[in-house]
Amino acid sequence: MSRIFIEFSYDGSKFHGFQRQNNLRSVQKEIEEILEVIFKTKIEIKGAGRTDAKVHALGQTATFDIPYKVDNLKKELNKRLKDIKIKDLKEVPDDFHARFSAIGKKYVYKIIIDEKGKDDYHLYVQNIDLNKMKEASKLFIGRHDFRNFVAGERDDYETIIHSIKFYRRGNNLSIEFYGVGFFRYMVRNIVGALIQVGRHKIEEKDIKEMIENPTKRRQLATALPEGLYLIKVYY
Repeated sequence: MSRIFIEFSYDGSKFHGFQRQNNLRSVQKEIEEILEVIFKTKIEIKGAGRTDAKVHALGQTATFDIPYKVDNLKKELNKRLKDIKIKDLKEVPDDFHARFSAIGKKYVYKIIIDEKGKDDYHLYVQNIDLNKMKEASKLFIGRHDFRNFVAGERDDYETIIHSIKFYRRGNNLSIEFYGVGFFRYMVRNIVGALIQVGRHKIEEKDIKEMIENPTKRRQLATALPEGLYLIKVYY
């Protein structure tokens, strides 16, 4: 038995998310079905995290155990997979886990400002005050209870965001998030909040209150999934 690590990319618009779903196309299900064909036995892959429907990945990772070694396994997977590209494949120690061994993740949210955009961007047709957004983004840096920016119920809402950076080229705006971990809808909810600040619909103090008083629940807009990319998982 050998444990295998893979890094891979996919176009989220082609899938109903990463997690296996019985009657819907998912990234996990597709890779597992190809592995079953190759090894003639069921193999479960364990991803570094789940991406929702229409969310893209350039550097998703997963681990799985194989009963025996196959030459050119990366090539065999890429030959059979559609809309998923295996970028790296290697054997790792038995105690390595794609999720629990990770020390950080990087996401990027892409926006087109003031023009009709591509399908993989989240489109906004009004001007955005980027200076306001940048100032408000500083409130999220560090360790916080993010329950006002997370979907669903959890036992623990604390995590650490190391940095939020803005890159603009023409009408293309990218917001880069790097942190220890991100919960469900967390990046999209933070982006939605920052956009509302940029549109002068809420103030910086509203976000500060949501972070400092997490038990006082408040829901802001959630940015659409099409603009979100998982860029890299760090180990």
